[in-house]
Amino acid sequence: MKLNDIKIIKTNTSHYNDIIAVEKSAFGHDKEADLTAELLEDKTGKPLLSLLAYYEEKAVGHILFTRCYIDEITIDQPLFHILAPLAVIPEYQKQGVGGLLMREGFNRLKEMGSLIVFLLGHIEYYPKHGFIPDAREYGYNTTYPIPEEVKDAWMFLSLTAEKFPIKRGRVLCCNELNRPEHWRE
Repeated sequence: MKLNDIKIIKTNTSHYNDIIAVEKSAFGHDKEADLTAELLEDKTGKPLLSLLAYYEEKAVGHILFTRCYIDEITIDQPLFHILAPLAVIPEYQKQGVGGLLMREGFNRLKEMGSLIVFLLGHIEYYPKHGFIPDAREYGYNTTYPIPEEVKDAWMFLSLTAEKFPIKRGRVLCCNELNRPEHWRE
């Protein structure tokens, strides 16, 4: 497989079955697929960005960015997002599909006017794509505590030339993602 052969599309409701199939295959269970279904319907997560990667007409990867807020959920805030989840089916992992989905997502988020992306993810993987570990150190706190031994997993990436394009404070995810069970390993 060559990355040039991967086609990335913005999803709509007709892609729902492909999204869920990728999530289930990538993670080997239903938890992330169920969460993804909930996030796609959550009005507090909009505007969201959902992208699917196809190789030879087969869905092989999915990425979802939902809206976040600082300190309270109000629509008069600047636009920024959280990445959750990123999924690539097992036979296409470690071939650059996840990075391709992220780069395309970042470009489209910039076009939407989004300023920053947060995530809670693998510390060995995401800094390779520009994420800065331990967002708390920079004033971006989470609603639920993150254990000190994995504090670096809470990360951010500015989509602008400014390192801190939004005010600092407690990052609130959309309602479906802002539940304690999604913030534990």
